[in-house]
Parts: sequence; structure tokens; C-alpha cells
Amino acid sequence: MPADATVFIVDDDLEVRQALALLLESVGLPAETFGSADEFLQRFDPERPGCLVLDVRMPGMSGLELQSRLADATIHPPVIIITGHGDVPMAVRAVQAGAVDFIEKPFNDQALLDSVHRALEQDARRRGQVRELAGIRQRLDSLTPREREVMKLVVSGLRNKMIAAELDVSQSTVEAHRARVMEKMQARTLSDLMRMVLSLEEPIA
Repeated sequence: MPADATVFIVDDDLEVRQALALLLESVGLPAETFGSADEFLQRFDPERPGCLVLDVRMPGMSGLELQSRLADATIHPPVIIITGHGDVPMAVRAVQAGAVDFIEKPFNDQALLDSVHRALEQDARRRGQVRELAGIRQRLDSLTPREREVMKLVVSGLRNKMIAAELDVSQSTVEAHRARVMEKMQARTLSDLMRMVLSLEEPIA
């Protein structure tokens, strides 16, 4: 987990916010508190790693509405829902919509800390995946149009001889393009290259 990961607490109950912040800080986890969803959104920075501990029922924008709003961002903090007994069906819907967990009030300290650690680990994995995909796209952009053609045919399973016939070039030319593709994409093996292409989940132009 990043050393600067922060737990963002959004709850309209001041006592709950303070209790959560003290608990998290007691185990070395930085915490920031917000009294409403709107207050959180005004200061929300998607680049900051962390997770969100969110009350499901608040005046103004509800926890579910905030969760939905954040889901539209490319990167957003994983959500843990805290809820009163009467709000359990709402909390279940939040989990079905992607929340890491829901914790009933009054919450068990260890259960909450366990959920927070899972959420922070999820956030770190997600951000790592985003960085990796950005790097792959950047390397892909460095390929020439011909190198892209060769790469598409390579990952489709064609051998050099067949690629040469397809592009009407010599086999040695294909081998040279293929070597440059592997170098530029930083792929050690064909399986590395295929994994990168598949991870993009989009056709290569």
C-alpha cells in the first residue's frame, strides 16, 4: 500500500467521524473527515490513493448517490459502507454496486480495520493496473504504422513467413519489424506481448 494512502470518512455524525478517525490514526492510518457528500466532492482528488468510509444515509446526497457519482471517475477510492440496522438493505445494494464491505453501527473496531486494509490493498492494485495500462498505451503509440501491422498479425498467431506473404515483404523485413516491436513494447516473450494486447481490451488500430 502507498505510504500516503488516506482513509476518507464521510458521515454527518460528528461523534462517529471523530471515533473513526481516532481508531484509524491509532494504527497509523491517516484519516480525513467530511460532514457530507458534497463537502467530500469539493475536495475530492482522484489522484490521491486511499479508500472511503461512507455513511449510507445522510442529509443531502446519500452515500449510495456519492458512490454512484464516484463510479464515473477513471480512478476512484474503494468504498466501505457504514450503516444503521434499518439501512442494511441499502448497504447490500451498495455492495452489489461495488462497495468493498458494509459495517453495521455500532461497529466492531477490528472488523472495520480489516475492511479498511482490504480496501486500501484493492486501491493499490487498481492504481497499479491503471499505471501499467497507461505504460502499455504509451509504448504502443511509439510503434510505426508498419510495426503495428506486424504486431497485430504476430499476436493473431501468424508465423513470420505468413506475415511476409500477407504484407508482401521479405521474411527478413518481418523479423526486423518483429524485433523492434518486442523491444519497443518491452516484451521478453510472445506471451508477454499477447498479455499486453489483451489487457487493453480494445482493438489495435
